[in-house]
Amino acid sequence: MSTSMLFILLAVFWLAYANGANDNFKGVATLFGSGTSNYRHALWWATGTTFLGSLTALALGTMLINTFSGKGLVPEATIANPAFLIAVAIGAAVTVLLATHFGFPISTTHGLLGALLGAGLAVHGSGGINLTGLKSMFLLPLVTSPLLALGFAIIIYPVAHRLRLTMAITQETCVCIGEEVQVIAIETFRGQATASAVELAPSLAVGTERECFQRYAGTLAGVNVQTALDRLHYLSAGAVSFARGLNDTPKIAALMITAQALKLPSGLILTAVAIAVGGLISARRVAETMSHRITLMNHGQGLTANLITLALVIFASKLGVPVSTTHVSCGALFGIGAVNGQANWRMIGTILLAWVTTLPIAAMLAAIVAIAIK
Repeated sequence: MSTSMLFILLAVFWLAYANGANDNFKGVATLFGSGTSNYRHALWWATGTTFLGSLTALALGTMLINTFSGKGLVPEATIANPAFLIAVAIGAAVTVLLATHFGFPISTTHGLLGALLGAGLAVHGSGGINLTGLKSMFLLPLVTSPLLALGFAIIIYPVAHRLRLTMAITQETCVCIGEEVQVIAIETFRGQATASAVELAPSLAVGTERECFQRYAGTLAGVNVQTALDRLHYLSAGAVSFARGLNDTPKIAALMITAQALKLPSGLILTAVAIAVGGLISARRVAETMSHRITLMNHGQGLTANLITLALVIFASKLGVPVSTTHVSCGALFGIGAVNGQANWRMIGTILLAWVTTLPIAAMLAAIVAIAIK
């Protein structure tokens, strides 16, 4: 294997790792945020289902591989240049890792697009960029997808809420009752206070608004509503993660496959492994943002956001449209926050700013790398 091919493999592996760190938890953020699951269980569920989606891309991801090879956006001669492919991978990877470090959920798709533009300009000049293709193939889906998710959330959740009330399914809020250690006597020895005896005493703790989770009471067709909702929530979160793996893995693997550093099966498998590793090691900061810093949510709201994200991402994958799971899932959460009045608009504004700056930062970094390699 040539040196340039090895650099391409390493750069793409790094990009896939960054993608897993920033994106893997997004499908299960509502599980963690609503209290349906703890962080560890949600993370492993996300990793396993994302990996299955990545492997499924072996059969269904060909269209996205062609899209993110740069074909139709830059000239064929530019795509064949190793400097271009290495610059794209490094520019996008550094951008996504920076966002991950600060806990900002951004779009790897957006980062790849910026890197393709920046590297293309550095290698071939502005005359080789297909601006019409840029608008139709990339920018339009990336801009419209979060708006669609937000709109669907604002429309669908109130309908689901009214349906729940019609079916006489009520909500309960938790109050924590347990035992705590109580000191009942204090002795002094050489000027230091020590406890001479302790006992267990009843305790009552009412959690904060963030700590108290609402649960649903009642049965539906003989099944406990909360149990059924939790299972459906897990399934929807796994399906979102699966769809994300299906949609994102071909975009990243396209770089090494286009360079012929690896064949299609090997390239997708290596990308899938790197995504899984990145998620397991480095997902915590983005997980906290997605789960707790955008909006408070209960079980039903989390499930609604997941179902909207799932429908839009799968529909886009089927059409080969490069939407961002990040934009879609965040858009759904923005909509839920707007409906329930619990949205953290300051954090939402920060995330939107990160989205706006993703493309130019990735383009600048990719251009610098391409010029340095040339």
